[in-house]
Amino acid sequence: MVLRGDVIGDTGRGVLADPARLRSVRRIAGGPVPDEAFDRLAMLVRKLVDAPMCVVCLVDEEKQFLAGRAGPAGTEREMPLTHSFSRHVVVDGELLAVPDVRVDPRMRDNPAIEERGAIAYAGAPITDPDGLVVGALCAVDTEPRVWTPSEVALLSELAEACSSEVCLRIARAAAEEARQAAESAHQQLELFAELTESLAATMDVDEAMRRLGRIVTARLADWCVVAIADDPAGPARVSATHRDPARADDMARLPELTTRSRTDLRAILLAVRGSERTVRADLASRVHDVELAEITERAGFGSSLIVPITSPVRRRVLGAVLLVNQPERAAFTTAEERTAAEVGRRAGLAIENSRLYREQRHVAEVLQHSLLTELPVIPGMELHARYLPAQDGAAVGGDWYDAFVQPDGSVVVAVGDVAGHDIEAAATMGQLRNLVRGDAYGRDEDPGTLLTTLDRTLHGLRVPAAATAVLARIRRSRSGFAVSFANAGHPPPLLLLPDGRVQVWWVPPEPLLGLPPQGPRSTAHRYVPPGSTLLLYTDGLVEDRRQLLDTGVERLSAVLRQYAGRPGDELCSRLLRVAPTRTDDIALLLVRLG
Repeated sequence: MVLRGDVIGDTGRGVLADPARLRSVRRIAGGPVPDEAFDRLAMLVRKLVDAPMCVVCLVDEEKQFLAGRAGPAGTEREMPLTHSFSRHVVVDGELLAVPDVRVDPRMRDNPAIEERGAIAYAGAPITDPDGLVVGALCAVDTEPRVWTPSEVALLSELAEACSSEVCLRIARAAAEEARQAAESAHQQLELFAELTESLAATMDVDEAMRRLGRIVTARLADWCVVAIADDPAGPARVSATHRDPARADDMARLPELTTRSRTDLRAILLAVRGSERTVRADLASRVHDVELAEITERAGFGSSLIVPITSPVRRRVLGAVLLVNQPERAAFTTAEERTAAEVGRRAGLAIENSRLYREQRHVAEVLQHSLLTELPVIPGMELHARYLPAQDGAAVGGDWYDAFVQPDGSVVVAVGDVAGHDIEAAATMGQLRNLVRGDAYGRDEDPGTLLTTLDRTLHGLRVPAAATAVLARIRRSRSGFAVSFANAGHPPPLLLLPDGRVQVWWVPPEPLLGLPPQGPRSTAHRYVPPGSTLLLYTDGLVEDRRQLLDTGVERLSAVLRQYAGRPGDELCSRLLRVAPTRTDDIALLLVRLG
């Protein structure tokens, strides 16, 4: 910084630019607004020293602020540093009294001499709480004048009073800044807490983008655009939100236009993809799509930030959040920029969690289906099955179904439920299903005997299973089918008769599989006419903690009656729709007996 007539040197310029001193000046400089307290002090100096002009002057590195003034010196409250005599008081750190500034080599080129008629100058330093000189209390005469010792002493005493007022104001400003900082930090923590809780509550990326937009526009920006493009060459997901509900239609249209205008979208993504840092950018002039430009103009395109959405796992940019304030709002502060950067990081974590959840769920579903049986094709019978994982958890569980043909032509069907709906339950289910098959295949015993043998096997091999199951054997008879079954603590099978009636095969309850053996299990026998449909299912299809099991069974029976004539696949889908909740796995096996 070089000033006309400036002879203060590098050291002086360093004093003027001292950050701590500037911070004090900016805390008390009121800009162009008159300050009554400082004006009264300037008037008092004018009266006591009988000077035409008196000023309370605060000096920063570029200008001086006339915080208080008295006399015919105009109405402005700010002046360039080139017009400042008081800057020399700040640099020297002591009182300065000059009878005639026109002959002083430091001041003779000051434009205030011609513009204001300033000839004689006396200024006493004003200090902040740390003793740094922030300005001067000065008197100016329009004629040469030798300042008397009493005038200099009076000016010094009044400057000390002025310094006390400055220190008080700085303390108040510091306290207000601390309050605002604490309030800002609290609001920031609230934003982060709300964002984390909201994003953690969904694994759907599109819903996460909408939630992110709602939270950001409520607390940080007037409107925003969230763009996710994991693959730079592939299509991007875009969501837009505005604080003003009246702009909802525009925001709903904006994603479609942004996706269509790949150049405009790429400008947002590329702005942060290389640096992986928050970018302040003027994108308004770079929007080429006409309709898109009209929407952004209606939304209000003022200051903007582009925040990267970064994966904490793969260390790459997944997308970006464009934050925009309307023109009438101030630009984003440094603190808001830091907050926005943290928003981007947390959004990246949520998206990465969603991706990992989808991958885990896909692997789990593949595992689950690999553990389930491919149903055999049997002449005169039609078999349909469904497995539906719980909505929560790992998409696998302990529910299973099975069907296989015995060497004698009879058909064994089973449905069971191992406690839990996680990987451990699925592994136990695989063991149990294989044991059922191994124990039952090639043997002619009734289902009760087979389950009794299974009890001993589970106990002897110490298989950690606790499961319910229904095991049934279907044999052809002269006029229909003979069905024998055993029930180990499982919901009752249902039989849809050709005339539309539904039988519920209740039997006395027996212990779960996997418990210590308590004696032989029983077998129930039923005659089934041709054209009937047998339904085996797990408790997830009927159980509701708010209702009795009988209510769920009756609801299932009603569906069987209502859709009796529908194809087997459609009937299975109808049955799944009446499940009371999706908190448990569901397996069902539908056997149509021709």
